[in-house]
Amino acid sequence: MNKIQHYVQGQWTSGKEEGQPILDAVTGEAFTSIATEGLDIPGILNYGRTKGGEKLRKMTFQERGNMLKSLALYLTKRKEQFYELSYRTGATRVDGWIDIEGGFGNLFANASLRKLFPNQPYHVEGEPIDLSRGGRFMAHHIMVPKRGVAVHINAFNFPVWGMLEKCAVNWMAGVPAVVLPAPSSSYLAEAVAKEIIASGILPEGALQIINGTVKSILDTVESQDVVTFTGSAKTGRLLKAHPRLIQESVPFTMEADSLNASILGEDAVPGTPEFDLFIKEVRNEMTVKAGQKCTAIRRIIVPENLVEDVQISLGKALDKITIGDPRLKEVRMGALVSHQQVQAVRDSVKDLAKEAQIVYGNLDKIDTVGADTSKGAFMSPVVLRSDHPFQNNVIHEREAFGPVSTIMPYKDLDEAIQLAQMGKGSLVSSIATNNDKIAKDYVINAASHHGRILVLNRESAKESTGHGSPLPYLVHGGPGRAGGGEEMGGMRGIKHYLQRTAIQGSPSTLTEITGIYQQNAKYKEADQHPFKYHWEDIEPGMSLKTHNRTFTDTDIINFANLTWDHFYAHTDITSLDGSIFEKRTAHGYFIISAAAGLFVYPNKGPVAANYGLEDCRFLRPLYHNDTVYVRLTCKQKVDRDVASAEHPSGIVKWYVEVFDAEDDEKVAFATILTMVQKKQEIFTEITSENLEDLLSQLKPETKPKWGIMTPQHMIEHLEYTYKIASGEIQDFEIATPEKILEKVHASLYNYEKFPKNTMFPSLEKNKLEPLKHPDLETAIEKFKEQREKYIAYFKEHPDATLNNMVFGEMNRYEWYLLERKHLNHHFEQFRIL
Repeated sequence: MNKIQHYVQGQWTSGKEEGQPILDAVTGEAFTSIATEGLDIPGILNYGRTKGGEKLRKMTFQERGNMLKSLALYLTKRKEQFYELSYRTGATRVDGWIDIEGGFGNLFANASLRKLFPNQPYHVEGEPIDLSRGGRFMAHHIMVPKRGVAVHINAFNFPVWGMLEKCAVNWMAGVPAVVLPAPSSSYLAEAVAKEIIASGILPEGALQIINGTVKSILDTVESQDVVTFTGSAKTGRLLKAHPRLIQESVPFTMEADSLNASILGEDAVPGTPEFDLFIKEVRNEMTVKAGQKCTAIRRIIVPENLVEDVQISLGKALDKITIGDPRLKEVRMGALVSHQQVQAVRDSVKDLAKEAQIVYGNLDKIDTVGADTSKGAFMSPVVLRSDHPFQNNVIHEREAFGPVSTIMPYKDLDEAIQLAQMGKGSLVSSIATNNDKIAKDYVINAASHHGRILVLNRESAKESTGHGSPLPYLVHGGPGRAGGGEEMGGMRGIKHYLQRTAIQGSPSTLTEITGIYQQNAKYKEADQHPFKYHWEDIEPGMSLKTHNRTFTDTDIINFANLTWDHFYAHTDITSLDGSIFEKRTAHGYFIISAAAGLFVYPNKGPVAANYGLEDCRFLRPLYHNDTVYVRLTCKQKVDRDVASAEHPSGIVKWYVEVFDAEDDEKVAFATILTMVQKKQEIFTEITSENLEDLLSQLKPETKPKWGIMTPQHMIEHLEYTYKIASGEIQDFEIATPEKILEKVHASLYNYEKFPKNTMFPSLEKNKLEPLKHPDLETAIEKFKEQREKYIAYFKEHPDATLNNMVFGEMNRYEWYLLERKHLNHHFEQFRIL
């Protein structure tokens, strides 16, 4: 029997002892084992801090985000192999989808957060703070990656999602992880980790995984480490009190199982969509993952006059749930993770039954499809009913971590809120109501005891993610029994792994530290107009002072007529008495527009477009005959993804200051965003002049760096593509599927090379076409002739579009982009470029 392996200190290894057998939850087969003896725990933690941490900390947020995106795409392509293992945990296909693809979704979601962080390894938080009257002493906050490791102690119920929802966050922050999956399902976490390591996408040391329980894991954690725990509240409290955590002040985040409550609103009577939605939601939360979810509904709180209706309707809904082998399509609920878990749930139900009555299900009887109940860890859904919930304590304190929930009545909304609060803190609560006043009253008064609250009604039902679905952009955690911790939550989650530090100094110094221009910092006078620079060459503080402009009466009146903004201060000077205005006043937006007229560079260049306006302020009025000048300064650079048909670019935030030329007083300011193209430094421009030199290097005996083409085959292939580009050949079908054609077409604009061994649609794989010309020299001449025909065609037809087999319909400029990529690809293939 193979042992589950650990990836630590750069290698896969197994524990030294014989190991604990791990059983298939469905068949009871012992198919693997787990052992952790002999692992160097202090060495593992230190390896992460040094080997993995050093590389991650140097990466920018953009680089980390793109790394996560690449990893998510890589894992998604291999997802099917993980489903096969997931079935062994007792999970159905739907259960596995939540765990596996939900985990990959966390990578995608956190990758997208890179757009909210600066293009540097650390974050600048909040607004600058002026600490002096003269504006020469100020403060800001930066957040840098902690120099430790994230130690994740995970639960058994979501081996993939539980690992990746945490790791995605610490990787985005620049912190490596050491993951400890729960033994009973660690084989699935191991499989995903093996693919992650095999991908080579993460820096070495960014992920280490110890599959199994290691009681000494916290003994050597340090102050720069972060520990997260998901599991039972009892175990979590023991870990939280570990002396080492207290001694080193190690951040500890706990996400514990909780007695989550769902409330049926008084308006949601039988026959309403909300009643049906409520029953469906409770049924799903009881049966998805066989109820083994920390967010599952454990307490069903309903109006006292609707208890019978809910009990009957829920019973009918549960009757439709088929239990058995999760591989079968007709099975809606699989097994619990182990026989030990079944026994734990049974024991909890017996305790609950001391104060509540079992009204659905049977602990001793279960019908399954395609599975042997004596071998698998199966259990029937169980519904209990407590008619006196304020007199009973166990129903608010004991959780059965399986397909078990308890119905309890309330008289009014205040009682419902009180009952929900008796769980002493939960991860999530929900209420089904179409009455927004009821929803507001519940949310505002219950929020203190819950980490998340879902309001479910007919309007949101089709798009709702449901009661039990934590989302990467939302905080996952809860107060009290739920652990008092928080995970995920978008940017907030990433900041948990960053150290916040206040920095003080002059505006010029803080500009250099933060990478963001601070008001009153020294300007860096640009050698040429800033709009002439590509994105890479622009730096914060780069500045331009414009010439002057005097506003006239005519300017103001014309702007009013153009915009239809006839506010009295601009158009009716007889109405100024008692106002803050003294004379005819320039529109604020005219001031900004005029400022743009002063600083905009008119010629075509790297600035591709105006992208928006931020932080616009008018500090005092400007009147006719006032003269202004503008100071344009780079405030900040923000990277961006480009997926459409446009060249790679970034966003530059320009700080625009408008000054009264008479006294140099600042009268207005704004932040204007421009889209600025990045340099193209990947491809060599191929012209008629350098083409001769390049082709002269090509010899019949030249060997390719990749592929099976000979030099003559390559030249004849290029000649053929020029026949397409000049319109001589157009009788073909576009090979690229319609659903991805737009994306493929847009790739013409990026600066990425064609992958090696890219296949042209008309060529057969691993087979050379018959040669058409007698020798290479003749082929080159025919190739050059055909290229001239292509150039001539678009000179005569500059607005023409022609089809390409791969990229679809293309205009003149797009054919130029393709030609540049294509020639570079093949000339590099044959070492002449």
